Amino acid sequence: MIMKRITVLLAEDHMVVREGFRKMLEFEDDLEIVGEAQNGRQAVKLTKKLHPDVILMDIAMPLLNGLEATRQICSDLPDAKVLMLSAHSDDAYVTNAAECGARGFLLKQTSAHDVCHAIREVYNGKMFFSPAVARRKDRLNASTLTPVGEHKKKAAPLTSREMEVLQLIAEGSTNKQTAAELGIGIKTVEKHREHLMEKLDLHDTASLTRYAISAGIIESSVQLTIV
Repeated sequence: MIMKRITVLLAEDHMVVREGFRKMLEFEDDLEIVGEAQNGRQAVKLTKKLHPDVILMDIAMPLLNGLEATRQICSDLPDAKVLMLSAHSDDAYVTNAAECGARGFLLKQTSAHDVCHAIREVYNGKMFFSPAVARRKDRLNASTLTPVGEHKKKAAPLTSREMEVLQLIAEGSTNKQTAAELGIGIKTVEKHREHLMEKLDLHDTASLTRYAISAGIIESSVQLTIV
């Protein structure tokens, strides 16, 4: 009897980390990496093309972060199973990941055994959190449940396109570069920038960048010149 292999898409921008996960999974007879993405935009495209059983998704990636990539994937493919990766276990990261549709949250320092176990659990329809995150999960759930036990649904303050524009602005892209990357006009980018500042009540690029860092859209190391 041939064993069904769980197909995995690995989305991680750091090559060394990506290679580490690849080698880790290669030791498992029932797991198979069918694709690798270096940023969130690639992850969205490859998910639609390959339909992997599980997507192992880093949060902090260039061009399109893992949170927004997950939101787009789960919007287009409701049955997609995303397992989020992060070096940070802040409550906001965990909550945002769940709201975007992730089925689990792994810290990058999680053991190889737990990573493989998490992939299998998520594939089988369960949730999985790294032990350090799981210890706080009940408290997080309590803060996001209504008295009748139903999850509160918070409307996202920004559209997917606005999130994409915000990330590129925070990464230092000019309006022209942002327009070229997203395939839209410069005036459209300017309009999105105006909407971002209005919605977030922020009035300059530095403030937008600080917001992007605090929301986990980019890592603080991306922009080192903010004052």
